Amino acid sequence: MGLGKMLSAFVLEEGRVIQAQIDDKDDLTRKDLVWVDLAYPSEEERELVQSVFPLELPDDEELQDLEASARYYQDQHGIHIRSTFVQTADDVASIVNMSFSLHQGRLLTVHDDDLSLLRLFRMQARSSRGMVRDAADILLSCYELGVERDADVLERIYTALDEVGTVVLSRKKEITSRIMRDNVERIAAQEDLNSKVRLDLIDNRRALSFLLRSRVLSPDQAQRVKGVLRDIDSLNGHTGFIFDKVNFLMDALLGMINLEQNKIIKIFSIAAVVFLPPTLVASIYGMNFEHMPEMKWPLGYPMALLLMVFAAGAPYLYFRQKGWLD
Repeated sequence: MGLGKMLSAFVLEEGRVIQAQIDDKDDLTRKDLVWVDLAYPSEEERELVQSVFPLELPDDEELQDLEASARYYQDQHGIHIRSTFVQTADDVASIVNMSFSLHQGRLLTVHDDDLSLLRLFRMQARSSRGMVRDAADILLSCYELGVERDADVLERIYTALDEVGTVVLSRKKEITSRIMRDNVERIAAQEDLNSKVRLDLIDNRRALSFLLRSRVLSPDQAQRVKGVLRDIDSLNGHTGFIFDKVNFLMDALLGMINLEQNKIIKIFSIAAVVFLPPTLVASIYGMNFEHMPEMKWPLGYPMALLLMVFAAGAPYLYFRQKGWLD
């Protein structure tokens, strides 16, 4: 039976996690097998795994189920947890759903997309002797790396918002409308990323709390879970601060945009007021009445021009003196 590259199996060799060659069903029955990972598996791969392990693998819709009873439960086949992890690529964040099943000393994972944190864990577990002792260690390591990844993302959000704040609050140069528009889009992107991290932290906290209550962990593993939960609580506070900073910068930018729009409206308003008196003068001398004394006066045309210039200049000088043009 030929299998695709989306099914991976791993064994423990002297405290290291080593990938095993899987060609058929018999390879999944090895006693030293500790982890089976399926990334967007095909129907053939699902049927193969389910023929060896007496459990039903979740499909894509079930991975996204939000009910707690469907995401965290324990039955005769072991512990089942479905969690979310933040995946970032080119400053674009996405939520990857992942299912964990602890079954008779083995961990089965199913996810709907490739996860960079899994690649990082495999690299570390392959080179570090003693990092993994059993399947539960693999499960906990995934959550630990996930929380570390969330912390890194929050640090990048801090940096991006600081750069935006430097531009928005700088008084050294004028901020153009293009710069303001670009920074509004940048702030919105950071807010979306922060909300996904917050959702990931909340979901991971619920999953780890359930795992702690299930009493399947050793005392050392339980302490690791408590440490991760403390980190999650700390990061949740940071996400709240970021939301406040995002709102402040967004309000500041929108206020500046309103000021720029008000300046434009003020210019049109002043222009209308300045040109209204000369328009009135021109309208008067544009009337087709027969008896208009200035019509026969040789200096009537220059006088009308000077009158229009005076009618436009007087309001302008008055506005300038009042400081309304600043």
